[in-house]
Amino acid sequence: MIKVKDSVEVALELDEKGVYSHIAHESAEDIIRIISAIDAERAKLRGMEVYHRDDWDLLIRERIRKGKRHTAFDFYNPELLEIWEEKVKSAKRDIRVIWYYLFGLVSGIVFTAIGSIFTGYPIFIIGLAMIPLAFYIVDYQRSKADLKYYELVQFFIYELKSILEKFELKKEKYKFQLYNTDYREVAFERGKAMIR
Repeated sequence: MIKVKDSVEVALELDEKGVYSHIAHESAEDIIRIISAIDAERAKLRGMEVYHRDDWDLLIRERIRKGKRHTAFDFYNPELLEIWEEKVKSAKRDIRVIWYYLFGLVSGIVFTAIGSIFTGYPIFIIGLAMIPLAFYIVDYQRSKADLKYYELVQFFIYELKSILEKFELKKEKYKFQLYNTDYREVAFERGKAMIR
């Protein structure tokens, strides 16, 4: 039976420089996975058709299943994950608000239409008057969620850049998938993004 070692066990067998280099490599791989997953969600929010299978919730569940909350982040910067989880929850909450508001709007239009039928007065016009407000709120909430996803991806891009520079890792080895091209400190080469 082959015993598979996790990243912490491998890191403990290395010398000090090798340990930090190994941890930096693990951190960079996790950050790349996070960047691609969050950018895919942002692209979906913008209406792009994306076939990205990775999911940041799945990443956290995998870490918990291994018996550790996270791997390299515990050594590198555990606060990153707190920021990540909070921003993701906040963005998902903003997206849920869109559906709640649309449900409320449709209910309001139906209620005023029924009221118009029973009273004989054109009350449904009040419900129809809420439609422009619905467009505004949906656009506002989408923009808010998009900004949060953008900030989160850009934050992790800066973190990845600092890891690669601090531990002198080769930038060419750490290419990742981006669907949106409006990020700073990123160069695109043959469909893949890499840190400048």
